[in-house]
Amino acid sequence: MAEWSNWSGTVSADVEIVAVRDVAHVQQVVADATAAGRRVKPIGAGHSFTAIGEPVDVQLRMDALTGLISADPATGRAWVAAGTRLSDAVRQLHGVGLGLPNQGDYDRQTMSGATSTGTHGTGIGLTGFAGMVRGVELVLADGSLLRVTDTENAELLPAVALSLGALGVVTAIEYQCEPAYLLTAHEEPTTFSGVLESLDERIDGHDHFEFFWFPDTDRVLAKTNERHRDVSRRAPMPRWKDRLENDLLSNRLFGAINRLTTRVPRSTAAINQVSARALSAKTYTDWSHIVYPTELDVVFRESEFSVPRADAVEVLQRLDAWHRAHPSTTSFPVEVRFTGPDDVWMSTSYGRQSAYIAIHQFHARDHREYFAAFWNILADYEARPHWGKMHELDADDLRKVYPRFDEFLEVRDRLDPGRTFANPYLDRVLGA
Repeated sequence: MAEWSNWSGTVSADVEIVAVRDVAHVQQVVADATAAGRRVKPIGAGHSFTAIGEPVDVQLRMDALTGLISADPATGRAWVAAGTRLSDAVRQLHGVGLGLPNQGDYDRQTMSGATSTGTHGTGIGLTGFAGMVRGVELVLADGSLLRVTDTENAELLPAVALSLGALGVVTAIEYQCEPAYLLTAHEEPTTFSGVLESLDERIDGHDHFEFFWFPDTDRVLAKTNERHRDVSRRAPMPRWKDRLENDLLSNRLFGAINRLTTRVPRSTAAINQVSARALSAKTYTDWSHIVYPTELDVVFRESEFSVPRADAVEVLQRLDAWHRAHPSTTSFPVEVRFTGPDDVWMSTSYGRQSAYIAIHQFHARDHREYFAAFWNILADYEARPHWGKMHELDADDLRKVYPRFDEFLEVRDRLDPGRTFANPYLDRVLGA
């Protein structure tokens, strides 16, 4: 037995850990566990804030299942081993002239973890990771290997593309990629009220649009990325500036700010004002896999929900009103992003354009009042939680906002009738 905890320290367990060697080893371990009535849970980077990856009896370390398995530049299809870190996958894809259509701002997750929890980036004409999936291989509870693609067992693809780890152990995923491309990134400070007034224009007028709003202020950092393949326009951020902003400002200084506001909470609003005013504009161009991610090592708690795009402004205005009544709550900005619809049953953007609103709290400060207020606001909308970020919804709540919820449960009953892959979190959100 060994002790395991997730990145943020919100979940821990004493569990038997098995470092699998290959797919055949996964099959054997799962079959043996099922025969013994034990539960199995693979783990990737452990970056989920929820207990979605919490092991009960046996935890599978997937570090040996890594790398680009195959890639076809002509079709853009690429199979990636499940344990591959996103940062490695995108570099390997770039090496064969391909890129993922979209990414989030964090690239240390495994491909299976990011995909199975609903990770996304921003861009109203694009989807999250699950919308890029064209095939999945997974080990079922009896140890058999199931291959699901858009031409083989295709009826299962809308379920297994985003499986929450509830259907089997994912060993490989096929993504629809595109030819490698560059992003011209532009960041500029502006006002919260101005962004809300022009929100539709900003969303529809850029390939990627997101903004970071600093509570206790009317200030935001607006970010846009425009896609192209004109290599002559490549103008990377200078290395010294990248280190200054990512290491010193975003991590060391931001960490110090949060330690200060934890000791003196009433200082938070004033510090947010100063931080927001210190923002400056910048523009640079580089390959997509370099532009998308940022580095943030400060430990925090996070809750993120998607709401219908049309409800975003109202939700944010209500959150602003709460912050005005409860100043100095957090030093973290509220992050807002947008994606287009997909057809993946448990996706937060299933069947609709969505706005994603994410709130954070430093790990040493109490998040409960803030998060509860956020969730109370969201109760009035068709809000869907990011599966890897903190929420308190259960199966009865989720059935109301996921139209294909019961069809997903039917697939679960078919592929894992004995609940080999269950854990307390899945019991709550899907039912036992």
